Amino acid sequence: MNGIRPPAQRTLSRRSHLLLAVIAVVIATGCAAQATAPPKTIYQSGLNQVRIEQDPASTTNTHPASLTATEVGTLLRGVRIWERRNPLHRLLVGQADKTRAFRDGEIAVLAPALAKALSQASPADRVYYHLGHATEHGEEETSTGWLSVQDATLHLALREAHDRHGPGPDISKYDRQMPNVPERSPAFDATFEPEEFLVNVRSGGGLFAPDQQEELLIRYRDALSAMPAQPGLERDNKPAPERR
Repeated sequence: MNGIRPPAQRTLSRRSHLLLAVIAVVIATGCAAQATAPPKTIYQSGLNQVRIEQDPASTTNTHPASLTATEVGTLLRGVRIWERRNPLHRLLVGQADKTRAFRDGEIAVLAPALAKALSQASPADRVYYHLGHATEHGEEETSTGWLSVQDATLHLALREAHDRHGPGPDISKYDRQMPNVPERSPAFDATFEPEEFLVNVRSGGGLFAPDQQEELLIRYRDALSAMPAQPGLERDNKPAPERR
């Protein structure tokens, strides 16, 4: 034999190499798609955290965004939430009262960190926040959500709004840590006041999960020009004076 392979074998060999090349390209593309930038923590103290993370939405955000802590605090002060009630419940006891989604102390913590995060975010990022503290009954109360800016619209998504969780488990008796499952997490509605600056409200969440997300689309520049400023927040961006 002269070592020359038949044409059929040469064709099969070329097809095998081509198939392997296609598979390699697909695997490399998949790995590149899965590689995401890790979140960047801007602020963390106790259970409170603000970080920059990749936005899973396909839209491009207008980041970095220039907002002062006072402006962010003023906008947060206009967010309202109330317990979601079905028609029968409303008929019996009426509509639930609206309350502020962010208390003054929470705004003082969040506003400077959110302003800093928005100024450092890229168009592919969003800003995540988590607030948490222990209540007098030993529960944990949490508020979580995301912010992003798209042109003249601020997108504020509320995942938790003063949700109450049971006390943390005593893991000294167990080999593994038990999850901290919320004891009660009622659904809520959300809005922004003055409502003439609210473009839309989007409600979402998991199809088979109790997770909730209320997204407010706010014409934030127009709102800031009409709302009284929330004072006393800019000083939180400055270092504390040295003690003598």
